Amino acid sequence: MDKNKERFPTTELNRDLRRLIVEMVYKGKDGHIPSAFSIIDVISFLYDDFLRFDPENPGWEGRDYFILSKGHGCLALYANLFKHGFISRRDIELFCMPGGILGEHPDSTKIPGVEASTGSLGHGFPFSMGIALGQRIKGGDNRIVALIGDGECQEGTIWETALVAAYRKLGNLCCIVDLNGSAEQILPLGDLKAKWEAFGWEAHEIDGHSQEELRRVFGKLQFASEGRPKVVIAHTVKGKGVPMIEGHGVWHHRIPSEQEYGHLMQVLSDESR
Repeated sequence: MDKNKERFPTTELNRDLRRLIVEMVYKGKDGHIPSAFSIIDVISFLYDDFLRFDPENPGWEGRDYFILSKGHGCLALYANLFKHGFISRRDIELFCMPGGILGEHPDSTKIPGVEASTGSLGHGFPFSMGIALGQRIKGGDNRIVALIGDGECQEGTIWETALVAAYRKLGNLCCIVDLNGSAEQILPLGDLKAKWEAFGWEAHEIDGHSQEELRRVFGKLQFASEGRPKVVIAHTVKGKGVPMIEGHGVWHHRIPSEQEYGHLMQVLSDESR
């Protein structure tokens, strides 16, 4: 049922999906390339190897739920929704254009497979906790995974949600933190793993660009209707894959020029890197 999966083989850097993201931003004249690059490997792992879903029936009651609380990184989600057949090539081509369904932030009322409309930081994670509690009440075995940014961890709603989820023993909930260093520009987060553990969560740290580490950690997570909620702190690089944009600064929301577009695509096509 994953119509495009063979066209986008999973690699350590998911080069094909990164090229698709650059193409969408260049043609649509909008979007956040570095923020999508820091999470593309995590989201690709989830859709390739972990989540249960049916692209022919996005509302299937037995599905696992993925909520991208870090909504401005939505290009990484769109690329995977296309890869697995939720949306079409036409949808990709109309990114941020009149008549298209794909915008700068994901809209659950328009896009198949998007569980929550997100963008304002701190909103998607509480939403995911509500789904987790609702599924437990209904007796479902659905797993709920939310991805938040490290800058988003400055929001009070993140820690309020963490407290409630631990108190309610939502063992069906997992949070992934995209620790790409953005928060350090505002207020250092300190020992993030220790903080989540202090809030009652089972915490793990990994290299968020390593498929091997993602498989190792998610392979041992135990999901249940009652238990400790889980957090996976993924150490990532903003803009990972193209040295020119790795890090911070002007590339956060920059649209590449024709020359820059050519450079990005060339680097992402160089299999020797």
